[in-house]
Amino acid sequence: MSHSPVPLGTFPTPVEPAPRLAAALGLEPGDLWIKRDDLTGLGGGGNKIRKLEWTVGAALAEGADTLVTTGAPQSNHARLTAAAGARLGLDVVLVLRGAPGASRSGNLALDGLFGARLAWAGEVDRAGLDAAAAEVCARLRAGGARPALIPFGGSGVLGAQGYVRCGEELDEQVPQLRTVVVALGSGGTMAGLVAALGAGSVLGVDVGALTDPAAAVVEFAAPLATQEVTAKGLRVRRDQVGAGYATLTGPAAQALRLAARTEGLVLDPVYTGRALAGLHAAVQDGDIRPGEKTVFVHTGGLPGLFGHADAIAFAEEGAGTFGG
Repeated sequence: MSHSPVPLGTFPTPVEPAPRLAAALGLEPGDLWIKRDDLTGLGGGGNKIRKLEWTVGAALAEGADTLVTTGAPQSNHARLTAAAGARLGLDVVLVLRGAPGASRSGNLALDGLFGARLAWAGEVDRAGLDAAAAEVCARLRAGGARPALIPFGGSGVLGAQGYVRCGEELDEQVPQLRTVVVALGSGGTMAGLVAALGAGSVLGVDVGALTDPAAAVVEFAAPLATQEVTAKGLRVRRDQVGAGYATLTGPAAQALRLAARTEGLVLDPVYTGRALAGLHAAVQDGDIRPGEKTVFVHTGGLPGLFGHADAIAFAEEGAGTFGG
């Protein structure tokens, strides 16, 4: 069944030049542009709004009165699902990995403000998280509710259509675009961009959310693309994962500081920090070259910064003392 998206965000998002950051990365000042998908509006903004327009639109078309989704405690997708529910008058249950009190994520604070209920699944793998969500949906149905399960990260063929639209925006906003750089988590954002712009134009920087993110990109992009999409044809960097998804890597920390001090641009430690570190590495090894137009997709995630103890400590250490 075909569904129409429900309007949730403010589009098209702007594209801004970043000449000082470009020069610091080893590019020419006119090479680098920032696609501000942190400015999508609802719930603090971020890339998940584009996907939720489609997934929540389908849920409404099917008569749902409750949204259920999964994620880590700092999940941007969970936070924005809660915001979408508040906007549309739907109940929201977030099924999160871990236990109450183990995280002080900025996203968790917003989940509470938006009125979401939390179901803690314990230290489970992805299959365990999915099973916990299925159990929550069964309990809701038994109580007379009509739940819709929104996929992990909002990613799937349906949600990826939101990033086909983003790719179309970029095609108009940045003529002669060579490379779009984006964080690669659950796969839907990169998939939509690949479907719109072609696999050779999109560089995904793996953040460690999935064991095989390229397979997810192929699965979601293939039904939307006009050309064949294969894992071999994707541009994916896997050198920025470090010790794992939730950790702050050295290159990501330096990327946070570099973006802030050259452009006043605030990144998050899990997604955009790694993505910018991957862009820097791609310049260093020649995958991205001076003289070519490059777009960095800022996918948002600012609330996650304020719940990440290592990132906060690193940021505070950078403050100088006046007169010292």
